[in-house]
Amino acid sequence: MKKSSPAVRIAAALALAACLTCAAALAQESAPAAQSTTPEPAPALSYTPKFRGDPAHSDSEAAALGYLRVVMRAEVGFNKQYGHYAVTLAQLVHSGTFTQRMVNPDRGDYTVGYKGKKDNFMLTMMPKNLDPQHRSFYVENDGKIHADETKPADGDAPVVETHHW
Repeated sequence: MKKSSPAVRIAAALALAACLTCAAALAQESAPAAQSTTPEPAPALSYTPKFRGDPAHSDSEAAALGYLRVVMRAEVGFNKQYGHYAVTLAQLVHSGTFTQRMVNPDRGDYTVGYKGKKDNFMLTMMPKNLDPQHRSFYVENDGKIHADETKPADGDAPVVETHHW
């Protein structure tokens, strides 16, 4: 390969510098007026309540709360029919509107936890990502649904909904 002379290299460097200067000048002419350096706040997630008094903060929470209500109604029916609560979720199939598909603990953004005894039951809904739009839920046979956005909900968490059977 042939080396270029110093004069050719200087001329090429000057031509490149001239091109870059022209490009910078054109970019400044077409640049918009001063832009704010303050970042735009992220749009808030909005949730449309499904009914008056809806305690949900998101569609995922609405689905989780709906699941809790179906299980609670099924438990009430089961208890009336057999004189005790179900020990497993599978025992609730066909009690009320509880179906075989609902035995699966994977409920989309939530995972179901269930502990049943003949005199009581405990049901939890734990989100896969705990945040203000995906709170954890807890309910027992007293019909009080508790919610917590910082940790797994328990009986000491604030009550968001109460059912009187």
